[in-house]
Amino acid sequence: MSACSHEHHHALHDVHGHHNVETRLAEAEVLCTTTGARLTPLRKEVLALILNATGPMGAYDLLAKIKSNADRPAAPPTVYRTLDFLLEKGLIHRLTSINAYIPCCHPREGHQAAFLICTDCKSVTEASAQGLLQQLDALSAADGFTAQHSIIEISGICQQCRNK
Repeated sequence: MSACSHEHHHALHDVHGHHNVETRLAEAEVLCTTTGARLTPLRKEVLALILNATGPMGAYDLLAKIKSNADRPAAPPTVYRTLDFLLEKGLIHRLTSINAYIPCCHPREGHQAAFLICTDCKSVTEASAQGLLQQLDALSAADGFTAQHSIIEISGICQQCRNK
């Protein structure tokens, strides 16, 4: 596996600062339009906050950063529905071990990813998990189990923190 590159299939890459945020938002608009969905102002704002973040963001972190609307401030259920929409469209990933959200590096590809999460600096690296998921599917099938959803998260220390 190689370091951050634009060849995503087998590359390891940092999920933040990967692409221009405006380009990513425009791509999200196109993706939503082609699937008959709307990227509402709140959905766009939440996606922009996640794209602009320097690390994973929790729902309440997002709620605190959402621009206050004097008429109707965003409530937690609204933020969670927005996050569910962005997850469903493949625009973001949820890291269950730290209950936080990160941008998807290549949302159009419908890929399965593994995440390397640094416990010191909280950086997240995304890698293709296709081969690993095929092995997990075979393991499940051998026991007659049908897997419906897998998230692969590996906690540890990144190279930068290890070299400090």
